[in-house]
Amino acid sequence: MKNYETVFIMTPVLTEKQINDSLSKVTKFITECGGSIVDSQNLGLKKLAYKIKKKSTGVYLFIEFLAESDFINKLRIMFQRDENVLRFLICSLDKHGVEYNKNARAERKKGNSENNNVNLNN
Repeated sequence: MKNYETVFIMTPVLTEKQINDSLSKVTKFITECGGSIVDSQNLGLKKLAYKIKKKSTGVYLFIEFLAESDFINKLRIMFQRDENVLRFLICSLDKHGVEYNKNARAERKKGNSENNNVNLNN
């Protein structure tokens, strides 16, 4: 299995529940097709560099996963059929990309634990 990551932009008019359901749908699809999820994040609402389908903002979602290379076409088709997905990008990761994501996850967890400790002390 190879390491991949995907970032997809959802339309901004969706509710938080619909966005989380979409993220769950994609992660479930990956695992049902034999892949495994390494990390997933809702990166939030961001301004787009240019309008896409008359939208100037979008909700960015990120998933890092392991899968066979023949699965990627199935994932592309799923994204293309979803009318709420404005854009998507699927990238294969080399050993440097995997290491970078591993370090970023560690930093994020470290930052979250420091924030929790600060909140507990207040």
